[in-house]
Amino acid sequence: MEKEHVSGEQHHPIRVYLVVWGALFILSALSYFLDYFDIHPLWLQRFLITAFALIKAALIANYFMHLRFERPALVYAIVLPLVLLVVLAIFTMGEGDYVAWVRQFFFGSK
Repeated sequence: MEKEHVSGEQHHPIRVYLVVWGALFILSALSYFLDYFDIHPLWLQRFLITAFALIKAALIANYFMHLRFERPALVYAIVLPLVLLVVLAIFTMGEGDYVAWVRQFFFGSK
């Protein structure tokens, strides 16, 4: 008996899933090695690990959660809050550095 294809459903060939899985594996390994080899300056290490995590999240959402084929309104409802969260995190990083500097200046070493 043949499987019926439901109209409107989109499926990728297995090769696409394997390539995405390989990319996720490589990005995870790069994140691990960045931390393992203690890359300096520290802000670069943190930036790269965060960038790799965001790329991995986008790959997972697009291919494994099938958001690549969804309506743009649904994608914007998911992506826009994430972008705003990243912008908020960037704004608060400066404040955190300032607080760390003030504590160091007035109270000495940590």
